Amino acid sequence: MNILIAEDERDLRELLKLNLEKENHEIICAKNGKEALDLFGSNQVDLGIFDVMMPELDGFNLLRKIREISDVPVIMLTARDMDMDKLLGFGLGADDYLVKPFSMVELIARVGVQLKRRQGSTYQRPPKLLTIGELVLDTDACSVYKNSRQIDLNAKEYLLLKHFMENPERVFTKKQLYSAVWNEDYYYDDNTIMVHISHLRGKIEANSKQPVYLKTIKGIGYKLSKGAVK
Repeated sequence: MNILIAEDERDLRELLKLNLEKENHEIICAKNGKEALDLFGSNQVDLGIFDVMMPELDGFNLLRKIREISDVPVIMLTARDMDMDKLLGFGLGADDYLVKPFSMVELIARVGVQLKRRQGSTYQRPPKLLTIGELVLDTDACSVYKNSRQIDLNAKEYLLLKHFMENPERVFTKKQLYSAVWNEDYYYDDNTIMVHISHLRGKIEANSKQPVYLKTIKGIGYKLSKGAVK
């Protein structure tokens, strides 16, 4: 199974990785909540292990954002043995809670319990999600969301956005975009790309005249900016 670990203490992060790899799990590591959220959006994750106290985005807020799009099991780690913390974690959708210091044997056992629960007859692997800032693209359902609200895109707009989100910060010419989305050679400038980019901006940008996602690179083409990530 693929396990995402979000832990700002390097030694503990490496210890968790080492021990879980011995159980034949694939481990993805993040040193803060923001990095973990980005990795969750670009990787297949079967279980999360999140520290509560982390920089940039704490474990509770990381869990809250993930619960908007996924029910993947999550085990929370904390140095504070307080009932209110546990209640908050469970209220946000945590599946288990471990207080530091804990034994690695106990953690591995709890990981096993959560993964077995997910391997029942009703288990379905989480969808493949692409995440940039407030945008989430579900490649299985061919759906796009902004701030958890679905955006209505036509087929070409969806394929354009998917192509950009799969290649953030890469600049594409009109010819490259036409080839990737329309699957045809681009012989002359008929404004097709410009019109679709304009319509797409109108749906994903707060202000289409001052885009933070779809940037025009003058004289070259367009790119999707990761600078939009908050």
